[in-house]
Amino acid sequence: MRIYDPNQATLQALRGTNIELILGVPNGDLQSLTTPSTANDWVQNNIVAFSPAVNFRYIAVGNEVEPSDPASQYVLPAMQNIYNALASANLGGEIKVSTSVSASLLAQSYPPSAGSFGATSSTYITPIVSFLATTGAPLLVNVYPYFAYIGDPQNIRLDFALFTAQGTVFQDGALAYQNLFDAIVDAFYSALEAAGGANVEIVVSETGWPSTGEAAATVDNASTYYKNLINHVNDGTPKKPGKAMETYLFAMFDEDQKGPAETERHFGLFSPDKQPKYNNISFS
Repeated sequence: MRIYDPNQATLQALRGTNIELILGVPNGDLQSLTTPSTANDWVQNNIVAFSPAVNFRYIAVGNEVEPSDPASQYVLPAMQNIYNALASANLGGEIKVSTSVSASLLAQSYPPSAGSFGATSSTYITPIVSFLATTGAPLLVNVYPYFAYIGDPQNIRLDFALFTAQGTVFQDGALAYQNLFDAIVDAFYSALEAAGGANVEIVVSETGWPSTGEAAATVDNASTYYKNLINHVNDGTPKKPGKAMETYLFAMFDEDQKGPAETERHFGLFSPDKQPKYNNISFS
């Protein structure tokens, strides 16, 4: 499970459930956490106070912070301070510290073997990759084939985005790609290698498909995407065959007050009244 801020009521509800949790640090809090004492207080109040009753897995320090964002300068110092505060609380070996990024960091994603962050992104992400490699933490990546598809429908097939393509869609050297999800993940693996992070793993910290709002956003397509994704993630990618991918679905509920795009309100597995939107998806 992933939550995007340390909501105290949610953390209380998770006590004793053994649900593994990604706990987010909101982008607006990053600057304050560049002060070690503030980071220590944050860890004490939001992690130590609930551990081990709450099963924290990762701390996501910032979500989709862009290199051009003024907050980007705070991400790595905040990560380092959170890491040090966890170590001081004897939790450093149990809880990994990372940040969550989007595919916009990739300057090149096709073919996946040529994946790279590019000059602008590299200045921001390469020191973070070095930190992750040193601490043994994964990079958290938000992977959205839907947005890639609607951004380039002339060149990206819908069946490629939905895991329904019959056979190989394109060949990248010796690697055959049948779905867009794998292509995006492997492009990130290639970019990590180029940035000195060959040993850094990827955790898919968000992925989903909207059920209404724009082209291809339908209940049938969303159901197909989720069902096929769940069936696929244990298989790995062409670059990492047989290596199950830890993957988090976005989102639990529709967000009827979100925007501005209509699709942003319809990524939930459940409607706001807690009714399931899809009947043919099994999580077991």
